[in-house]
Amino acid sequence: MRLPLPQFDRSDRHPNHIAEVIATSTTEFLAQCLEPEDLSFPPMPPFGSWVSCADEESGNKVYGIVYYVTTMPIDSVHRPVALGLSLQDLREEQPQIFAMLKTEFRAAIVGFKPSLETVVKNDIVYQYLPPRPPQIHQAVYRCEPEDIIKFTEELDFLRTLLMVSGAPVDSLTAAAIREVYRLRKADRQWLVNAGRTLSVLLKDDYDRLRFILSQVHP
Repeated sequence: MRLPLPQFDRSDRHPNHIAEVIATSTTEFLAQCLEPEDLSFPPMPPFGSWVSCADEESGNKVYGIVYYVTTMPIDSVHRPVALGLSLQDLREEQPQIFAMLKTEFRAAIVGFKPSLETVVKNDIVYQYLPPRPPQIHQAVYRCEPEDIIKFTEELDFLRTLLMVSGAPVDSLTAAAIREVYRLRKADRQWLVNAGRTLSVLLKDDYDRLRFILSQVHP
């Protein structure tokens, strides 16, 4: 007999609270998307989008960029099969499907904002790995545009992205730049600076540089 899952009050959940950390390491964390209240799949954070997670013990706010997203069964027994139904048909005829799947994503850590107790200026951010990653069960949020704009005033995070293992790093770098460029309302000077930074980092690999820049549309 399958026991019912515990019910939690979601009324006070922040609208940007989209996931929860379920695995963590020095350079990245794995998060599971929270289930929506209606019969639908959890919203997938886009490839190259920015998320943050507050490490409650250290007080640091850790920033990450999504580089891998997957939807899979919650266990290895109930595998999905093709049904030939639309999403609306699934809601009406097979509503249990939505409870049998989970959506997870991996985010590469690109920097952090220290706790207010450890810094004089409360708007300082660091573009290198924090002393410790977020802990299990910490909430993961979509980053606010102003936070991303503040973080990307410096461009050292591009080096971190180019070193992410197990990811299409060239496409990831391009996607992150595109998102920032959009949020900065097509700030061409910022885009030129990003291109110059990449040219220094990839000075011996013109083909990679050209491939990344070709995916960024001014």
